[in-house]
Amino acid sequence: QVQLVESGGGLVQPGGSLRLSCAASGSIFSSRFVYWYRQAPGKQREMVAFITTDGTTTYADSLKGRFTISRDNAKNTVYLQMNSLKPEDTAVYHCYIPIGFWGQGTQVTVSS
Repeated sequence: QVQLVESGGGLVQPGGSLRLSCAASGSIFSSRFVYWYRQAPGKQREMVAFITTDGTTTYADSLKGRFTISRDNAKNTVYLQMNSLKPEDTAVYHCYIPIGFWGQGTQVTVSS
């Protein structure tokens, strides 16, 4: 069993930055891709980014250049650095390991 716990969300002004963390329990973390998804109110969940076991990263086209995903396997943690935040980035952000494990999510609100 794997548990994923996100943290780092909050209220930030447009143009600001946040760093989200996804901490995993269990021993499988380092051998799995890890994804960040987000879901805004009334919208479908969308993929933000994912990182492979060797650190290769992929981003949603609309987020390239502003968001950076990284991982620290020694800490069983994946990070999402979000810069130049916009109101449309407001959403609940979840991490996901594609064998069926989701975190509970962390709320990000971008507002002045």
